[in-house]
Amino acid sequence: MIHRKSWDSIHHSIKLTPSQSYLKLPSNPTPQTTHQRPQKRPPKPREPHPFLTQLKQTADPDAALHLFNHHENMGFSHDYPSYSSLIYKLARARRFDAVDRLLDRIRDADIRCGETLFIALIKHYGKSNSPDDAVDLFHRMPTFNCTRTLQSFNSLLDVLFQSGCLSDAVNFFRRSSELGFRPNSVSFNIVINGYCKAGIFDDACKMFDEMLERGVQPSVITYNILIGFLCKKHELDKAMELLQDIFRKGKYPNAVTYALLMGGLCSMGKYTVAKKMMFDMEYRGCKPRPVNFGVLMSDRGKRGKIEEMRELLAEMKRRRYKPDIVTYNILMNYLCVEGRAVEAYKVLVEMQLEGCEPNAATYRMMVDGFCRVGEFERALRVLSAMLVSGHCPLTQTFSSLVVGLCEGGKVSDAYLVLEEMVKRKIGLDLAGWGGLVRAVCDGDGGCVGLVGELAIMDSE
Repeated sequence: MIHRKSWDSIHHSIKLTPSQSYLKLPSNPTPQTTHQRPQKRPPKPREPHPFLTQLKQTADPDAALHLFNHHENMGFSHDYPSYSSLIYKLARARRFDAVDRLLDRIRDADIRCGETLFIALIKHYGKSNSPDDAVDLFHRMPTFNCTRTLQSFNSLLDVLFQSGCLSDAVNFFRRSSELGFRPNSVSFNIVINGYCKAGIFDDACKMFDEMLERGVQPSVITYNILIGFLCKKHELDKAMELLQDIFRKGKYPNAVTYALLMGGLCSMGKYTVAKKMMFDMEYRGCKPRPVNFGVLMSDRGKRGKIEEMRELLAEMKRRRYKPDIVTYNILMNYLCVEGRAVEAYKVLVEMQLEGCEPNAATYRMMVDGFCRVGEFERALRVLSAMLVSGHCPLTQTFSSLVVGLCEGGKVSDAYLVLEEMVKRKIGLDLAGWGGLVRAVCDGDGGCVGLVGELAIMDSE
């Protein structure tokens, strides 16, 4: 039997600097005069039922469903907050069979539902590539005592475009009046964005013209969609014309508008012009954001100019613009690509000391970066911190780590990683199995046992 390590024995989490908060009292409190009526104390917020608190703290959807049924068997009468909280949890886990059963129970009990529940479900159906189910739910909403608004209409419209159902999405948009809705700027933006993603710019422009004809004012987001498409196609002159049109209409471009234009300039090798644009936007009253610095840093990283990336980060701090997680991730990513994972890890520590929390992408690139340079024990420690933080690696990340640990003779550590994969129902990819087979063929007896135990776990 393979000796297993515990996560505690390998986990060296990075300690964050705790932030301190202070309670400040008003410097000049206004005394109450005798002529003022005493103010009524606001009612105390209703404390949630212990069941709801326990349900929200239960991560496993099956355990949450069992808890729901257990309380019902004990005589607890579930209401809308109970049902909706469980449905959200099941939808995130893509347990739509259980969601459907709960919706049937809600309808049978004649419980009035909020539109936000159905909007969330429509979006989850979209993420699971089930647009037909999203359409069906939209049409069934009135049977749940729920009034559909333009918000749910726009949510379904977006799901149809995101799922690649272009003709269905356009037909649905054209039926807006029949369904009792008057499209707003958000509706038109979704259609224009859908056409741009499909590469049909002429139809996107026609929709823009229709938007004006119907008296719907385009927003900066509308312009950003069109400018972004033109910049990707290297049609900078047309993109700049749209920028001037924004000014002519008395609107103001935002930081994303300039970031799109800067990205287009960088893609054409005009880095100096792009950097100058960041100062021009500030002159026009638009404060640069991390996204603008990120565009410049990404261009420098693609060209292998890591030190210039560092200079941009230093300039950002010097000008009192606080870097966000995306800014740090850009620098760490290109350091890892250059095989400088140790330096990337130092940036991670620096970032945390400044109060910026890593996200799933941060951990993944660090694990992959250490695997790329053969630092598998360090990768394992980062993986441990990642799992403790509640994030989950991708299959490729898991597989790379398993292969590296096996080839380095760290079979028990590899088993630990595989055990986590089984727990999360993630299988090895082709490269991962290939690494295990090579380790077996090299005569690693422990690895033979590992393959056997993995096969047993997979069959359970």
